[in-house]
Amino acid sequence: MTKLYVGNLPFTATEEGVRALFAAHGAVEKVSLITDRDTGRPRGFGFVEMSNADASRAMQALNGKDFEGRALKVNEAQERERSGGGRGGPRRY
Repeated sequence: MTKLYVGNLPFTATEEGVRALFAAHGAVEKVSLITDRDTGRPRGFGFVEMSNADASRAMQALNGKDFEGRALKVNEAQERERSGGGRGGPRRY
């Protein structure tokens, strides 16, 4: 399973819309659109989980593609080092 980072999403994007976009390139296991924890507003990026072969195909086909007027940035997600913040808890993608 590969987790893809999907950036530059329009704030109007829905999980269903993103799932449909990626489903044209293979089976989508999970879609997570990130929202601001304080306001609940979309942050303009998310993650899509697909099988390795499907994710590779989707990344090549969709990186730079226009989606609702914005050029998507699609690449393999990297685990992020959390810095400070004092919230603790487990690391998330």
